[in-house]
Amino acid sequence: MIDPQRHGPWAVIAGASEGTGKAFAKALARAGIGSILIARREKPLSDLAAEIADETGIECICAAIDLYAPDTADHIIKTAGDREIGLFIVNAGGDPEGKNFLDLPVENWIDQVNRGVLAPLQCCQHFGTQMTARGKGGIILVGSGACWGGAANMAAYSGIKSFMLNFAEGLWAELQPKGVDVLYAALGTTDTPELRRFMAAKNLPLPDDLADPEAVAVRLFDEIGNGPVLIWGQADDEAGRLPMSAAGRRTRTLAIGQATKRIFGK
Repeated sequence: MIDPQRHGPWAVIAGASEGTGKAFAKALARAGIGSILIARREKPLSDLAAEIADETGIECICAAIDLYAPDTADHIIKTAGDREIGLFIVNAGGDPEGKNFLDLPVENWIDQVNRGVLAPLQCCQHFGTQMTARGKGGIILVGSGACWGGAANMAAYSGIKSFMLNFAEGLWAELQPKGVDVLYAALGTTDTPELRRFMAAKNLPLPDDLADPEAVAVRLFDEIGNGPVLIWGQADDEAGRLPMSAAGRRTRTLAIGQATKRIFGK
């Protein structure tokens, strides 16, 4: 459960202008936590900040940052400044392409790696160091069911999500004993403006079983202390069509950590 004493007084949300990012910011404000709202477009951020201030009286800070740029992390860290960041949320990471890997210039995929891997790693290093020094905090990496395996039209996307899943599990094993929560959210298809734009551009109908962004925010915040993985639509001990449940992955992560102590030490 989100706790202002543990996960406040400030959160950083990368990908905050709409959809789940907007839902995260509003839920945090209701809990008394202000957010540093980060996305490429400034107006949706400022509109959201004003809406949150009107509804809750909580201050939010807006930063229009290109999340695809190689120096994204530098800008995020500079914006946070000396504020105490108790929660870092990586929420940017949809696939805007939906194309085969060879059909686009490699620069398009490098941009996705910058946004989906390199910037989050740099920010997790920075904010995670501060959180472990305080003995509290949380990191949420919003991912996708694409993490479970590759498929045509999303070779790079699924690879990025799979990397972040494994990174989150390892980071959880390292930081959880130091008081820092880490959670990777393997979401299903969620009803966001980005998804609606993508489906409209492809002239495709919306799926019937879309998850609600507000429900996603509530579930993730309820489960933040139950890392390292949340599988959307399934109970913690339910594997469904997957080889392993979230609880099973937790047990596996801890078991591998115990086994590798002989090699890496504590």
